[in-house]
Amino acid sequence: MTGYLTQSRRDAKAQSGDRKSDPLRLRASASTPLIQVRGLTRRFGRVYALKGVDLDVAAGERVVIFGPNGAGKTTFLQIMATLLRPTSGRVLLAGHDLARAADSARRHIGFVTHRPLLYGALTARENLLFYGGLYSVPDASARADELLHMVGLYRRRNDLVRTFSRGMVQRLAISRALMHDPAILLLDEPDTGLDPQAADELFPMLWESGGGRRTVVMTTHHLDLGLAWAHRFAILYGGRIVHGGETAGISLDELRSIYREQTGGEA
Repeated sequence: MTGYLTQSRRDAKAQSGDRKSDPLRLRASASTPLIQVRGLTRRFGRVYALKGVDLDVAAGERVVIFGPNGAGKTTFLQIMATLLRPTSGRVLLAGHDLARAADSARRHIGFVTHRPLLYGALTARENLLFYGGLYSVPDASARADELLHMVGLYRRRNDLVRTFSRGMVQRLAISRALMHDPAILLLDEPDTGLDPQAADELFPMLWESGGGRRTVVMTTHHLDLGLAWAHRFAILYGGRIVHGGETAGISLDELRSIYREQTGGEA
């Protein structure tokens, strides 16, 4: 993965330009961000998973969110994916307010989470065609074959998903999320179940599949991976963004030091 990480860092630096870092409130460089989050909170009983999160992401930007288990990362992405309602705050995705137009926003979102959201009794191809039908994807058959080739599952296209390994299921879940060619891709630790070689091959495909225009928000425990491909990073801890900024110009050792300082944990 080393070669890809090095090249991705160069790409991120080239695209980041002269943008300034904003440690606590991550603001996009564009005047009208594709993603706007303001004062987002989520409470489960008496426990707050999120405590007033603000985040802007411009079209085509890639933002990575780091944080330990229990920091609120998955809750944050689930709200943006319209799977959870916030306790308070506002989220706009592609101009759609999730509180009023969640159905419209979903057409712009692809979501990969720990749950693959696939049907084990269907084949890989049947799963993609099912989701293609939900989103009225034109020529869904050709789109499904294109994605199955991309993730290296075309030869297994007619096999039942319940016979797949964990890594194969994760690759198919990524194909599902891309089926309707969403403008926004939300990735909750997408490298789960993938060996280093599979991740090395898959992540470049993810970015290239959108022609460089797809907006991505990803959570991961792997600081090196996030630093390599993201334009900006945030550290979420205790339900708050405690640090953030540009990835360009930051070494992995510096990021590890920042992470330890902000979370008190090992990176």
